[in-house]
Amino acid sequence: MTSNILIVGATRGLGASLRTLYASKPSTHVFATTRSEKEPDSSQSNTTWIPNIDLTNPNVGTNLTSQLPSSTKLSSLIITAGFFGLESFDDPSWNKQVQMYTTSAIAPVFVVQTLVKSGFLEKGSKVILVSSESGSITLRHESEGGGNYGHHASKTALNMVGKLLSLDVKEKGIAVGLVHPGFMRTEMTKGVGFDKFWDDGGAVTPDEAAKSLAAFVEDFDISKTGEYWAPRGPGDIGTAEPVLGKNLPTPLQLPW
Repeated sequence: MTSNILIVGATRGLGASLRTLYASKPSTHVFATTRSEKEPDSSQSNTTWIPNIDLTNPNVGTNLTSQLPSSTKLSSLIITAGFFGLESFDDPSWNKQVQMYTTSAIAPVFVVQTLVKSGFLEKGSKVILVSSESGSITLRHESEGGGNYGHHASKTALNMVGKLLSLDVKEKGIAVGLVHPGFMRTEMTKGVGFDKFWDDGGAVTPDEAAKSLAAFVEDFDISKTGEYWAPRGPGDIGTAEPVLGKNLPTPLQLPW
């Protein structure tokens, strides 16, 4: 029996690695979204591209469901798309913050709600919202200072959104999880200058993060719905030991 996976934000970084990983499995079909009007150049089998999916568009949910075959049942939805706009106390950005909040915390509500109401997500389906340890208020430590308000707070907002969605769809048998996939060596982190922290921060490639995330999703079920996890454990979370102590497990359930 074929398992259908929908990856929102599948053209680069973690999303692209997840697309490649899942599409390599003969029994899995991947529905992969792109913001572009046309499909990316890709000869990968087991993949159906869904164009024109922009998480800043209020119609993102209906734009998505209108392109899925009506009989499709999704075993998993993984929303990986994100935007990181660098900010500081001296130079905050209204527009960057609006884009980060919209992408991270507003759009997922409309994507998940429309997919559930349209029957694409049903009992046994899994929804994985890619968050970040940066969204944990508990883990924010004075050693890291402030700044990057939209990035951190939009992930905190996403965590609340995921928790609330988990309560709304639990009776339908749909599990919702929040995950910190790991500090990654991507164009996004490089674009904000975080590549200087890659080595000391234990950054991994998107392919490595995809493997650990996929393994976590495999074991994730309704018993963990509404929870916030780091599948790769505390290794790349600089404030984990100062805040939570030593000898932390992997995977690591993160504090809100």
